[in-house]
Amino acid sequence: MPTTVFDQFTRRTADVTAQLTTLGIPLTAPTPPPAAPDPADPWASSYTVPVDRSTLAWCTAVKMLADHHHTGIDRQALAADALLRELGVRGLAQLHSDLHAGAPIDYRFTPCPYCSGISEDPTQPTCGEVGCAPWHEFDGHEHLCPVCHGDDHQPQWLAEEHMAELEELLGDAIEEHEERASLRYRLRARLYRRTVRT
Repeated sequence: MPTTVFDQFTRRTADVTAQLTTLGIPLTAPTPPPAAPDPADPWASSYTVPVDRSTLAWCTAVKMLADHHHTGIDRQALAADALLRELGVRGLAQLHSDLHAGAPIDYRFTPCPYCSGISEDPTQPTCGEVGCAPWHEFDGHEHLCPVCHGDDHQPQWLAEEHMAELEELLGDAIEEHEERASLRYRLRARLYRRTVRT
């Protein structure tokens, strides 16, 4: 039976929730204790966002952490809770960058861990399902993935374009170097003639 790319999202969520159920970990994260009121900021809120451990974002975060640290998801559950509580779904991009030693991630060459390179938010309905007008495709209509922001994961196509850009930059650098070298040669020759005359 052929599977679509959307089947992997439900499979990822089902696998993680099944592991949580087996380990006896609740599917809703416990709320942290309320922070002490700050007298300097009387308008500060002590409300904490509840974290649902059966969402695709949480399952993705805990899988990324567990795979990176080579541990079980039970050891990374609290870290995934904290990440989504603090940064939300967009925190997955920061986590992805942090796991790669802080290097920026180019989602044109690296598949997005959340949407797996389809460039759309997998938890939102598509334009076809919602019935968006066809002309919205060209006016910045948003159904983009909140992690990769709609970058096309097409390394085979983008690599050729990238190589063409690099060849052009290299050609410009060589040409500029040759111009500078001829200028240095002319200056050296003039300075040498002046020193010979005097």
